[in-house]
Amino acid sequence: MADPRFYTNAGPFALGELAARLGGTLADAASRDVAVTDIANLDEAGRSELGLFAERRYKEAAGNSRAGIILTSAELAGAVTTGASLLVVNSPRLAFAEAAWLFYPKTPEAMGFEDERDQAMLAQGCRIARTAIIGRGAEIGAGTQIGAYAVIGAGVVIGADCVVGPHATVGYAIIGDRVQIYPGAGVGAQGFGFVPGRRGLLRVPQLGRVVIGNDVEVGANSTIDRGALGDTTIGDGTKIDNQIQIGHNCRIGRYCTFSGRVGISGSVEIGDFVQVGGGVGVADHIKIGAKARLAAGAGVIQDVPPGATVAGYPAIPIREWHRQTVSLARMFGREGKARS
Repeated sequence: MADPRFYTNAGPFALGELAARLGGTLADAASRDVAVTDIANLDEAGRSELGLFAERRYKEAAGNSRAGIILTSAELAGAVTTGASLLVVNSPRLAFAEAAWLFYPKTPEAMGFEDERDQAMLAQGCRIARTAIIGRGAEIGAGTQIGAYAVIGAGVVIGADCVVGPHATVGYAIIGDRVQIYPGAGVGAQGFGFVPGRRGLLRVPQLGRVVIGNDVEVGANSTIDRGALGDTTIGDGTKIDNQIQIGHNCRIGRYCTFSGRVGISGSVEIGDFVQVGGGVGVADHIKIGAKARLAAGAGVIQDVPPGATVAGYPAIPIREWHRQTVSLARMFGREGKARS
C-alpha cells in the first residue's frame, strides 16, 4: 500500500470496471463485482489488491501470493493456482502501469511552488534558511539544519541533528537521525520506469518511498530514486560519495561505502559493509553479498557472493582479473605490439 502521506488512492474499483478500462477479460465473469482497493507487489498484496504476474520466472511468487486479484496473460493464467480472480490482458506490464495511474492519477514532485512551512512540524532547535521550502505536513527533527534553496516535500520526515545542504531536494522520504545530505543532492525523485504503450512510452508511476537509516551521508549531486511500489532503503551508517545514482527499489545494507560516479540500477540488493569503488556500474536485480568489494570501474552483471572481491568489465574475481591482465601484458609487450 502506498504511503498516504505522499499518495492519494482513487479506488476502490470494481474488477469488471478495471477489465473494461484496461481492455482485459475476466477468467470468471462472476468476479466482475469484486472490489479492488489497491495495487501491490505479488509478495505483499492482500485479498483485495491487484498483483502483477507477467513473467514465468515469477511462477513461485504467484503460487505463494495472497493477492486476491492477479493481472496476467492468457499464456500464464494456467500457472495461477491460488484461487485468485484473474484479469487477463495481452500486455500485463502495460496494463498494470495503466491500472496504477487509475488508482494514483497524480504524483506531484517536490517543486517548492509555495512555502507551506506553517503547516509543517518543526522541532526545537531547527535552523532553516529563509529561502528553503518546507512542504505541508513535513516533520523536521530537533537540531536539524536546512540550507538555502533546499526543497523538503510534503509529508517528508527528517530526524534529529540532520543537515540538508543548499539546493538539495528531498521528497517521498523517511530519514533517520544525524543524516547529512550535501548540496545539490536529490532524494526521492521518480525512478526510471517505462513500458511501451499505445502512444509511445508510458511512465510507470513510482509509488514507493526512500527510507534512510541513521548516520548516513549522501554526497553532493547524488540521486536516490524512490521505489516503484516498495521502498528504496539505505541502511545505517552508509556513506555515499558525490555524483552517484541509486535506482528505484534498491536495498542497501549498513555501513556500506560508495566512491564517486557509481551507478546502481533498480532493484539491486547490497549487503552490509560492502565497499564500492569509483565508477562502478551494477546491472538491475543483482545481489551483492555482505562485505563484498567492487574494484573501481567494475561492471557488475551477475551476483557477487559475500566477501568476494571483483574487478573488470564484466566483473570477475579479482585474482582471475589480475591473471588476465598479466597474460595480456605478456602477449602484447610493453609497447602494445603483439609478440612474434
